[in-house]
Amino acid sequence: MTGARLQRSTPLPAGLEGYPVDPEQVGIVHLGIGAFHRTHQAYFTELAVRATGDRHWGVLGVTQRSAAVRDQLRPQGGVYSVMTLAPQGTSLDVVGSVLDVAHPGDETGRVLAAMAAPTTHVVTLTVTEKGYSRLPDGGLDLAQVGADLEALSAEERGEEPEGTRPARSAVGLLVRGLAARRRAAAGQPRPLTVLTCDNMADNGHVLAGLVRTALDVALPGTARALHDWLDAHVAFPCSMVDRIAPVTTPAQRDAAERLLGARDEGLVVAEPFRQWVIEDRFAGPRPAWEVAGATFTAAVAPYERAKLRLLNGTHSLVAYTGLLAGHATIAEAVADPEILTWARRLVRDDAVPTLVPPDGLDLEAYGEQILARFANPHIGHTTAQVATDGTQKIPQRWGPVAAARLAQGVVPQAVARGLAAWAVHVTRTVRAGGDLADPREPELRAVVDAAAHEGEDAVVRRLLTLPGLLPDGAGADERLAQAVVEHARGLRD
Repeated sequence: MTGARLQRSTPLPAGLEGYPVDPEQVGIVHLGIGAFHRTHQAYFTELAVRATGDRHWGVLGVTQRSAAVRDQLRPQGGVYSVMTLAPQGTSLDVVGSVLDVAHPGDETGRVLAAMAAPTTHVVTLTVTEKGYSRLPDGGLDLAQVGADLEALSAEERGEEPEGTRPARSAVGLLVRGLAARRRAAAGQPRPLTVLTCDNMADNGHVLAGLVRTALDVALPGTARALHDWLDAHVAFPCSMVDRIAPVTTPAQRDAAERLLGARDEGLVVAEPFRQWVIEDRFAGPRPAWEVAGATFTAAVAPYERAKLRLLNGTHSLVAYTGLLAGHATIAEAVADPEILTWARRLVRDDAVPTLVPPDGLDLEAYGEQILARFANPHIGHTTAQVATDGTQKIPQRWGPVAAARLAQGVVPQAVARGLAAWAVHVTRTVRAGGDLADPREPELRAVVDAAAHEGEDAVVRRLLTLPGLLPDGAGADERLAQAVVEHARGLRD
């Protein structure tokens, strides 16, 4: 039976009373409020508020493509629960750090006002790799952000009220928000930290570069003043995040309802492990995330590279080879002895030799911990879900490993197997008329179709040389290409 919906006034379960955030004050604007953010940054914020009593860090979440999360959480006053799925059982925690959720399609003005407000000190992002509107060479895709840059130009000249045109991209919305903050500051200091939490190497630096490019394009005559303002008042620290948060199932919603006595349409699920490493470079105040377990450091890069190459790289290998073997979930795939062997080879033989370990981190032990997490039978993370957006993930996860090992005179066989599995998956999906779930799907389809008459090996070679997929000419390296072709032949069988 469906119970009452959660409301902000609903008493928290015993032991979870904590310190609720100030319901009237947004301290953080978050772009991309999906399941991951609710199990990670919003949860870290909740724990920090409970521990310190600093109530000024309420989150305004901002959706990306649809209003679905807003429609789930707004009737509940932003309150939702996190179900933690451990091998030994589940637990449930109620989170109140999210005050509300806005959809840019009809609330862009509200989002811009929140980013400009003096009480907002941090903007965070989890919009996935493809949400940064980047071209294969890493530059800004003007076709994706053009409408927002036109709106920014009109807003900056005072020809339109802020938010008149709905935002169409995360980067465009962010740039418009930064410009609105500068206008509202009227020459007074109003520092802001923009903290990206997506899986990109040097993610803070990447985002800062995209923002500056957008300003140059939108405001060619006055961008210099905004650049100077960014230099003086805005920080773009790097960060690394880690927690597996699969799609919530109806059965899990029913189980949560039995525990809560209320129907939670915003329920999210996650594994017990959570990690957040943040560059300690903020322009102004921030929550005390360290009391919730976050690590602040001067150098995020070693953690970031270890996670991208070991966890994310292995995740993609298990997903693509698991799909071809008929495994529906990551846990099923990593239980396959052959797939597990190749996952360990990727960690030990390919990725670890390319890394400088962060202080105190045993990389091979870290790799084994990752595989144990993947094997958690309660997570239900699907191979199909992890296999999406391959052209955005491969350059970060396998590209640097392939280039480094080839430079060391070694062919990275586990990376080659992953690339082969990806190529076979792409080819089969295209020929079956399926959905690749990749932002470069038209290019992939064109490659497969163009090379079809040359044979299967040629298709694989053409896919490897897709611009921007692999760095430093690795995709055209005959040693790697031949290894990928040979693995693809075996995987097809």
